[in-house]
Amino acid sequence: MTRHFTTIEQLSQHDLKRIYKHATSPFNDETLKGQGVALVFERPSLRTRASSSSAVHELGGYVTFFSDEEIGLDSRESAEDIGRTLSEMYSMCAMRVRNHMVFSRIRAATRERMSLVNLLSDVAHPTQAVADVLTIAEHFSDGDVSKLAGLKVAYVGDATNVTRSLAVALLRLGVNVTVGAPQGYQLVAGGEEDPARVSGGGTLVVSDSPGDAVRDADVVYTDAWVSMGFEAETEQRRRDLTPFRLDRALLERAKPGAMVLHCLPAHRGDEITDDVLDSAQSLVWRQVYHRRSAMLGVLRWIKEGTND
Repeated sequence: MTRHFTTIEQLSQHDLKRIYKHATSPFNDETLKGQGVALVFERPSLRTRASSSSAVHELGGYVTFFSDEEIGLDSRESAEDIGRTLSEMYSMCAMRVRNHMVFSRIRAATRERMSLVNLLSDVAHPTQAVADVLTIAEHFSDGDVSKLAGLKVAYVGDATNVTRSLAVALLRLGVNVTVGAPQGYQLVAGGEEDPARVSGGGTLVVSDSPGDAVRDADVVYTDAWVSMGFEAETEQRRRDLTPFRLDRALLERAKPGAMVLHCLPAHRGDEITDDVLDSAQSLVWRQVYHRRSAMLGVLRWIKEGTND
């Protein structure tokens, strides 16, 4: 059986539980012995490349990195032909892509021969969500993700792919999620990673008030205002999102001692201020650490399925 990891929503509760467990439990470093993982990056990332590479190596495998300049996804060569080529040499391909539909196209073209991992798309960022859950659990419940129910996590700023995957993951664990964003930047229902479809877990609230969003929050999360591909909108986005800047005054509206998350890179002075990012309440560097943990969990879960 070929397993894929492209959204949080696609996974059963059992599979998510296995990923969280595999992420932090002891492992045999020969899990990927002699096996290669292709890393295809249409978009650059320090943490994603570092965590993916280190996780594969720790499991005994090796990586080959392909940049957009090398492969030209859908410009130099079609996504289907790239998938067909890589599937002749690799059993797994982890991709950071602009268009989420690339995953379904490659799955169809390769007839499910190669496992796919979403390292970021326009729709979802599931490996980041796993890392965030692990970070929150480490701080609040000694690493036990099953004991997070009832916490409140507030996300403020531009509700993006990161927000969607994070919200789906947290809601399914019984965490209450509030998203504070102005009109035009708020969550939109639909798509393959939709928090609005989660039922029976935590509650989802959307707000156009940053103060209301963070009130009584245990965790306050933010991300860059200008994602890759939106650079031409930089000045307009700054004007629209400045009220949602995570500064000391906004953080003080959350619970005393509320923790701070940011998936990085941070644009200091825009979405977050130095005194918050560098404070004792910031867990951002543990998030970085758990990016590796998340990849270990995903890769081990994929191999577990292959061996079923």
